[in-house]
Amino acid sequence: MPKNTKEIIRALKFTVISVSAGIIQIGSFTLLNEVFKLPNPEISHLIALILSVVWNFTINRKVTFKSSNNVVKSMILVALFYVVFTPASTFFMAWATGAGWNEYLVEAINMLANFVLEFLFTRFVVYRNSCDTAEKK
Repeated sequence: MPKNTKEIIRALKFTVISVSAGIIQIGSFTLLNEVFKLPNPEISHLIALILSVVWNFTINRKVTFKSSNNVVKSMILVALFYVVFTPASTFFMAWATGAGWNEYLVEAINMLANFVLEFLFTRFVVYRNSCDTAEKK
């Protein structure tokens, strides 16, 4: 299969899996925000983001990138991405909702930014040289 076709398929797989992670994120955000009535949307965002990241990393490593990279090393690299993204997105949530923006609009903006940035980081940093190296079973 041509390299470009393989990368397009990889991006489509990442998109589908990210949609499922997005459902987990918005579902848990809504549950925490509306049912449990956490005191501010930043806390709901943080918990929902963590649940989404764990799901997304686990499935994409196996299905999208098919990497034989060391799991711990890969997790550490993804964690480094979130060392930057999490405070930035949480700050944006606090700032934007404090300025009167709807918390669901802000969560959607954060999710879109996360989707694009995480794909680029994961493909070109985490699994740069290890895509499609896992043994087929």
